[in-house]
Amino acid sequence: MFNLSSSYQPIEPQKLAAEKLVRGILTKQNHQVLLGVTGSGKTFTLANVIQKTRLPTLVISHNKTLANQLYQEFKDFFPEAGVHYFISYYDYYQPEAYIPRSDTYIQKDAKINEQIEQMRYAATADILSRNDVIIVASVSCIYGITNPKEYKKISVIFSRGQKISRKKIIEILVELQYKRNDLASLAGEFSVRGEEVDIFLPQGENKIRLSFDASAIFKIQTIPLALGSETKIKDLEETRVFPAKHYVTEKQKLVLAVKNIELELNRELAKLKKQNKLLEAERLEQKTKEDLAMLKEVGYCSGVENYSRHLEFRDPGEPPFTLIDYFNHQFGQSGWLLAIDESHISLPQIRGMRAGDYSRKKTLVEYGFRLPSAIDNRPLKFSEFLAKTEKTIYISATPSDWEKEKSGENNIVEQLIRPTGIIEPEIIVKPAQNQVNDLVEETKQNAKKGERTLAIVLTKRQSENLTEYLLEQKIKTHWLHSEIKALDRPELLADLRLGNVDAIVGINLLREGLDLPEVSLICILDADKEGFLRNETSLLQIIGRASRNPKSRVILYADKITKSIKAAIEETERKRKIQLEYNKKHGLTPQPIIKEIKHFKIERRADLSYTGLSELPENASVSTVIKALEKEMKKAAKDWDFEKAAKIKKQIEQLINSSE
Repeated sequence: MFNLSSSYQPIEPQKLAAEKLVRGILTKQNHQVLLGVTGSGKTFTLANVIQKTRLPTLVISHNKTLANQLYQEFKDFFPEAGVHYFISYYDYYQPEAYIPRSDTYIQKDAKINEQIEQMRYAATADILSRNDVIIVASVSCIYGITNPKEYKKISVIFSRGQKISRKKIIEILVELQYKRNDLASLAGEFSVRGEEVDIFLPQGENKIRLSFDASAIFKIQTIPLALGSETKIKDLEETRVFPAKHYVTEKQKLVLAVKNIELELNRELAKLKKQNKLLEAERLEQKTKEDLAMLKEVGYCSGVENYSRHLEFRDPGEPPFTLIDYFNHQFGQSGWLLAIDESHISLPQIRGMRAGDYSRKKTLVEYGFRLPSAIDNRPLKFSEFLAKTEKTIYISATPSDWEKEKSGENNIVEQLIRPTGIIEPEIIVKPAQNQVNDLVEETKQNAKKGERTLAIVLTKRQSENLTEYLLEQKIKTHWLHSEIKALDRPELLADLRLGNVDAIVGINLLREGLDLPEVSLICILDADKEGFLRNETSLLQIIGRASRNPKSRVILYADKITKSIKAAIEETERKRKIQLEYNKKHGLTPQPIIKEIKHFKIERRADLSYTGLSELPENASVSTVIKALEKEMKKAAKDWDFEKAAKIKKQIEQLINSSE
């Protein structure tokens, strides 16, 4: 378990940091801080801690871009382990809400990214199936999913030689919310062909084929769905099939849950009518009865999570089950490790998520759009989060006072030396009055040297306007802020590293954790605008983005030296002094980081071997795959093979939806 694969060995400061953290874990120091500068190999140190302690690990990151980067790094470090990516599966999400002032009801509107949804299912399945798991998650992991005990209990194990009819297996799969589709099955569906049943697992990577002979299973195979992987088919003795959806309830329990929902509905209707809220009562009754009809009919309904308290038989106010409960259920609260990356940002997010959710739900309940139990479909409170976690490492170059106090002075591990010998960047302060023109010249000079630039502004509008201006100045530029989709951000950053883009203009998304060794210049505009984006912590984090390149510089455009600027410069100089002394003592010359540029592309999956795709390169883009599929679809239609054409058409639609 947890066999660490790496082409380099930890340097002395990394070894010492890992050893101290491991010692803390073994002596039950449940709160520790890894205070490491950017580029010092904090992720590698954590990987060494995981290898030494053999603990299943949950890594929480505050944004999807950084989470993706960590996910890729841990997959490289532990190629044999179950490394997974668990973030919010919405490309677009507008929560249900009601604004009393204008009498405006906003219906929930969401677009689910199917690939991310499949990765979430893969994560929960592996936690419940193996011990060597590392899950990299965003803070959305503290939102409710479903009871891990019930999710595992309702899963089914099929064994070779098991006496069971094909009809019974179909009934079981329908109960597990799988849909039958014999033409072109997708994740969460199954198909039946003769004496074979293909189960397309919700994690989307494989399908399970059950082959029958005389009312028994004589063969079980796991078949990868990625094109060109036919040789990786494996025969299994048994397999566990988890439900197609996280919210699935056993029939008997579902009947009782529906009765409890009906009881709550009757109580709430009586309360609303007593208050003479007849419109609200009518609204609530109609909506809830529609949902109940769907639950009785198919065991599922739109917005089923709003009834999760009843479906899981939780008491009012009891916290929901989250990804953390999957770790606690499988390994025990003391049997796994929690690492909170960039903790100075991640913890405030976790701390504040409950309040906004409660305010919105409370209004929906007051005006008859939801039952009061919907309030218990929520993220964890911060106190609940702390109560459910134990062995914790807070990772940050700038930990807050809370992390330091929680850990205690003896459990703060500093890691200020980089394996490359790179020291903190030179900091230059220039007047803000002429900042844009100076930025243009600096960026052009940097591009001529084959190096990249980050420009940090304060607002989305500024980032877009500055990008347009730089493009007019013949500088290859792109902006990056929260409206860039999660799966597009890594490709945009890869373009920067490859030189397809000379500069990226961003706001706070560029602060924490992004690994960009080609960036040698960071320009912070309006650095003296004291506030959240220009306080000491923020400035130090931005400065850290330039610490991957030995030629790095940071330009602060400011007309006055604020307290935050002064503190950031002093802390940077303190670290530079320690690093210079270490380099001198060990004869180190700063070396540039050479890091592979990876593309996080949507995998090409198909159940058929299309001749038009067989010669495509493995890293072909999604658009190239779609064009090849369209060619095959037209050929199949021309040959009157309409079933094949329909299958290809469905796959094209899946690829288009996943890549939007």
